[in-house]
Amino acid sequence: MKIDLDHVIGTARSWLAQDPDPETRDELAAAIDAAADGSGPAVQALAARFGGRLQFGTAGLRAELGYGPLRMNRVVVTQAAAGLARFLIDTGRSRSVVIGYDGRVNSDVFARDSAEVMRGLGLEVTLLPGALPTPVLAFAVRHLDVGAGVMVTASHNPPRDNGYKVYLGQDDDGSQIVPPVDGEIADAIDAVAAGAITDLPRGTDYTVASSELLDAYVAATAATVAPPALGPEAQPKVVYTAMHGVGWETARAVFAAAGFAEPAVVPEQIEPDGAFPTVSFPNPEEPGAMDLAIARGVAVGADLVIANDPDADRLALAIPDGSGALRRLSGNEVGWLLGWRAAARASEAGTTGTLAASIVSSPALARVAARHGLEYRDTLTGFKWVSRVPGLLFGYEEALGYLVDPEVVRDKDGISAALSLLSLASDLAAAGSSIAGQLDAFAAEFGAFASGQVATRVDDLSRIGEIMASLRSTPPTSLGGLGVLTVTDYVDGVEGFPPSDILRYDLTGDARVIVRPSGTEPKVKVYIDTVAETPADAQRLVDALASSVRPLVS
Repeated sequence: MKIDLDHVIGTARSWLAQDPDPETRDELAAAIDAAADGSGPAVQALAARFGGRLQFGTAGLRAELGYGPLRMNRVVVTQAAAGLARFLIDTGRSRSVVIGYDGRVNSDVFARDSAEVMRGLGLEVTLLPGALPTPVLAFAVRHLDVGAGVMVTASHNPPRDNGYKVYLGQDDDGSQIVPPVDGEIADAIDAVAAGAITDLPRGTDYTVASSELLDAYVAATAATVAPPALGPEAQPKVVYTAMHGVGWETARAVFAAAGFAEPAVVPEQIEPDGAFPTVSFPNPEEPGAMDLAIARGVAVGADLVIANDPDADRLALAIPDGSGALRRLSGNEVGWLLGWRAAARASEAGTTGTLAASIVSSPALARVAARHGLEYRDTLTGFKWVSRVPGLLFGYEEALGYLVDPEVVRDKDGISAALSLLSLASDLAAAGSSIAGQLDAFAAEFGAFASGQVATRVDDLSRIGEIMASLRSTPPTSLGGLGVLTVTDYVDGVEGFPPSDILRYDLTGDARVIVRPSGTEPKVKVYIDTVAETPADAQRLVDALASSVRPLVS
């Protein structure tokens, strides 16, 4: 397609005129000069940056830092802040917002821009007092009873990314946005983007929250567990890593307030650092991300290694494997343990309610709920759905997200989940057991479950549609030697679910395979779940199913 050079350069110059950031201004000015000289690659590169704009959705915004409407920068963030403010005003919601930010590059700048623009448009604005975990922001939305919350974070994305996550308060109870609200906010942002951000009023008389807000989160989170069953010297030995994120100071305060001994830390990763120098991808799920933490755990003889992701809304756990090494538990294994604990506590208290997990998480939690006389609910992927389940007692998703007390935070919270695991490990140690022993007990009680994943990354996004279309036109009749009993296609909506690009295969032997495009990466993802008499048998089934489905999604 032929590029209209004059139009591209004109659009780029209009953007340059309103960009307040010297770094992105210099980059864009250089790109305009290069394109104006008629260089083909320079023209194409500039046109690519202005060939659309970031789409605001249920995950808000998330992209690499850089100039132009398809990157995260001060212009895009200011437009988003003004659009959200106008949405709150136009829909008659509370004209109040709380804004938080993590330790990534420009998170503090984006947060202050948002505060000034929203205040300039007449909102009551509270800015958190420093770089803090996402769960603290989610807590603040409810604690301050505001209309909305904004968290500037890219969570566990690559180092050069940043993002913008939105929560709604009051009737939405501090949960992340869901349709159709995301579309309404996106429309408001587009209306703002039709003008220049230099025309937006700004105000600097916003409120910076005091330390009392963080103290309230610490106290509320510490109160979610009973005092430890063992004294500090007898408690399980723990290693903690913040993975260059903002979790440590808040986690340390929570652990201390609840009566738990301070963990040993991974010193190279304990302070916030937006460059993430020791990891190529700051996601505890990624190979190698927990290597330093596990090495530290082996060195000190740890019973638990706990890792938060950079904004501390996710948690990963490693435990001794019996051979002197440590193994990382899957998100499902941690979810089983925390869900079982929540169900047992509900039974002891005579409490009714619901356990919930995303549809791609293990079906084991449904068996726990049935055994304890509780309701169970599958949701679409994402905590924006899990957190909205009525009567929720506990919810999780296999991607390391856990909601252990909906009365404190209506979102995944890696700090409260870490505290719950410390409490569980202490109780087990007092009874002469361990996390590993509890996993064995779970298998004996509910069956030996195992899970696995297959993912295909694509260079051409159209390939994702082709893979899903092929599976629909020629559905498999068997996978991994197991017969396909039913195929459920969510594309037109299934009871309790909106239309979604998901295929589910229920197999003989209570096995299950789910296929869906990733919501954040250019991938097709396959989720495999099995149950058998022993963990080894269940894992063999997972491996066989993985081998069977891999050619279907490649």
